[in-house]
Amino acid sequence: MDFVAVPDRVLDKEMELERLMAHHGSAMLRMCYVYLKDVALAEDAVQDSFLKAYKKLHTLKEDSNEQAWLMRIAINTCKDYLRTAWLKRVDRRTGIDTLPEASHDPDMPDATVINAVMALPNKYKDVVMLRYYQGMKVADVAKTLGITADAAKTRLRRANDTLRQKLERWYYDE
Repeated sequence: MDFVAVPDRVLDKEMELERLMAHHGSAMLRMCYVYLKDVALAEDAVQDSFLKAYKKLHTLKEDSNEQAWLMRIAINTCKDYLRTAWLKRVDRRTGIDTLPEASHDPDMPDATVINAVMALPNKYKDVVMLRYYQGMKVADVAKTLGITADAAKTRLRRANDTLRQKLERWYYDE
């Protein structure tokens, strides 16, 4: 068996990818799952996102926010998945009788809030998901989405206003 030397830059790139996967993989999986509503598709989207990130790792600047960069890749990958012709033709809904019994989570009594967030237009949904679900700062949300911080704040305020109106009765009925 012949030994093939692997350049150090390739090994460094692979180590960097492994580090990114370890630090951001679970957050990306949660984000993709919320978008795609399917565990297997979310896992595929994360894998595709990391493959895209690996190919473009040289474009990540040292002073850049890697979480914002990776989340932008993941969101775009999920949007690409949702646009595919195959997903538009396949009925991915599961019959109610095949679902397991829901566990009771006292912090989240039902899926009303997440359903309301997912019903928002994409430009509002993205800022809400990144800000509140991923815990990113507004400046990082803006950088991730390629908009100004003021635009991110405006979208966030409008999304919050919309959610407040949609959820007002739900919250006070509890």
